[in-house]
Formats: sequence, C-alpha cells, structure tokens
Amino acid sequence: MSAGRRRAAVLGHPVAHSLSPVLHRAAYSALGLDWDYGLHDVTEDGLAGFVAALDDSWAGFSLTMPLKEAVIPLLDDVDLVALATGAVNTVVLDRDGRHGWNTDVHGIVAALDEQGAAASTGAVLGAGATARSAVAALARRGTTDVVLVARRPEAAAAVLATALQVGVAVEVLGWDSVPDALEADCVVSTVPTGVVDPFAPGVTAAGGPRGCLLDVVYDPWPTPLAAAWAAAGGSVASGLDMLLHQAVRQVELMTGLTPPIEAMRSALAAAAAARGASGAG
Repeated sequence: MSAGRRRAAVLGHPVAHSLSPVLHRAAYSALGLDWDYGLHDVTEDGLAGFVAALDDSWAGFSLTMPLKEAVIPLLDDVDLVALATGAVNTVVLDRDGRHGWNTDVHGIVAALDEQGAAASTGAVLGAGATARSAVAALARRGTTDVVLVARRPEAAAAVLATALQVGVAVEVLGWDSVPDALEADCVVSTVPTGVVDPFAPGVTAAGGPRGCLLDVVYDPWPTPLAAAWAAAGGSVASGLDMLLHQAVRQVELMTGLTPPIEAMRSALAAAAAARGASGAG
C-alpha cells in the first residue's frame, strides 16, 4: 500500500458474499481517491482484537450482524440513531477516536423516498435488528403508528424500546396477521428469504392498488411477495436499494465528500446481475 493511502473494509462472519466492496470501490474510483476497501471475516470473539490492531491508515469500516451490536462497547461515541436502534453498521476512525453510526436507517428512508412511499400508515415484518432500523426509518419519514408482525411476538422487546426512543407507537401482532399488515401504505419486510412467500398469493387475490413495499431480500429477486406486489399495482424497493443508500451515507461519513450515487448504483446493478447469472448466492 502506497504512503498516505487510506483503508476501509466490511467486517462480518460470514462476509464473503458482501457487495459492500463493489459500492465503496466504485465511489473511490469516481471520486479519484487512492483508497482500498476490503473484506475481513471477523467473529464476535475476534472483533476487539481486530479493532485494537488498526493503524492510522484506516478511515473506517462497515459491519454486518452480529457485529453491529458487539462493536458498541469498543467505541468512543455513538450517534443518536445507533443508540436508539442498538445497532452500529458504520465506524469512522479519526484522531478523536472511534465513532459509531447506523446508516441502515438512512438507507431505508432513501429507498422509500425514491418510491414516493406514503408516510401515513406503516407495517414492519420481523422483529430483529433490521426491524429496529425500519421502525426508526418510518419515524423519520413521519409515520407515528406502526404495526409490527413477528413470528415470535415475545421477541419484539428491543423493537419496542427503539419505538419508544423515536416516538412511534407500535402494535405487535402474531404472524397470522401478515395479510392485514400488508394493507398499510408502507410495508417493510425484514425477514429472511422465503419466510413471507406463503402470503404472496393473497396479495394477488386481494387485487386493487397497493402502497409501497421494501423487501430487504435481494437474492433471488424479485421475491414472490415483491412480484405479487408489483402485479397488484404497488411500488417496490429491494434490499439492493437499501444497500446502495446506506453505503452512500457511509462513503460520505468516511471521506467527507459528496458520494457519486449513480456510479455506485451502476456498479451495484452490474455486480448483482453478474451474481445472478452465475448462480452465486
């Protein structure tokens, strides 16, 4: 590495599948930066040692679950959104220390804004870390009441804590309430691939126009729910849209420069298409 060259990376376990390097490298190239962005397979047990060993060449790093929670005790300060959601996906390193951010919320907000999603009624499927970010994102867009549908409603305590922090009233319902939740103006599905697929036929059968759906799954795409939603006349955003915009904010935080969104979008689309053509997960 040449003198003065900066470094960043995505940390996780597993992490080989991550498309973050595609986004960040495209941004660095468009910005004319001599920066490197890599991949590091790091477990929870190894995180503290990895972070302690970073030198001054590092500008920051991205994190996947479960490191988004494990990293918090290692930081000097955490932004309010990350505090509210209990999740840090971005760490910026400078002379003042290690600074934690949650850019997933920005990614969800921007993805929904691109689709012109209404803010009046909202629903979130799932009760994990991404659901916490989704609730915070809906609050930022002006939604005051959210329905949370969980496979295990008793696991929603952390989401309810986030809702309290961001000023949103959340009603927790069981998984059999998914069809009713899909009637909201804005629906964010945070569950893994295949989990919500059984409800897709009901979307088509119900007919009529739909609001906006953000399905955080992006491989394979479209999901059955996303395909049914679009066929019913609704607008759809994918996990790739969220991934793009959270990375845009990461680049801005780490470099201090205005991110080249369209260059990043084009690189991501090409990488996703190539991955789909190769059959890679």
